[in-house]
Amino acid sequence: MLNSYMSHKVLLNSKEVNITLHRLACQLIENHDDFSETVLIGIQPRGIFLAERLANLLIEDYKIKNIELGHLDITFFRDDFRRGDKPLEANKTNINFIIEDKNVVFIDDVLYTGRSIRSALTAIQSFGRPKDIELLTLIDRRFSRHLPIQPNYKGRQVDAIDNQKVKVNWVENEGEDAVYLVDK
Repeated sequence: MLNSYMSHKVLLNSKEVNITLHRLACQLIENHDDFSETVLIGIQPRGIFLAERLANLLIEDYKIKNIELGHLDITFFRDDFRRGDKPLEANKTNINFIIEDKNVVFIDDVLYTGRSIRSALTAIQSFGRPKDIELLTLIDRRFSRHLPIQPNYKGRQVDAIDNQKVKVNWVENEGEDAVYLVDK
């Protein structure tokens, strides 16, 4: 999957991804107890893999029964929506529960410039007014922010230069759990 890149460095291997997911799940439990007032929202397209993994861990390993998981498409809320040459393809939004006065946890794989999260903040308003919004990300590219957005929960901080990309692979999608830092 990394053949199109010149070089890569492993940031997290499969075992480290698993340990990180369990740590993030435990941090969520510490702050949200039984999740009766909390919903998880995976940001399309790549955040849904992380969100589904965390939801499964919370249900199966930690016996939390009240997990409500949704997917949020931000395609048409992005500020670069009309800037590309090719037409954007929308993903599916699936939020079949009430978010009004709930604690919402946005989940995305990589926090880079913050623009996707700004778009998610705009998009979620169509579904009501949450009591609180938090952000969970597997990878925080901390020195790349264009907007003042910071994660409440982060798996790992990465310092990467602009000609590098963080590539998160999921076993469900790419056949392996791993995070790479690749040169473009």
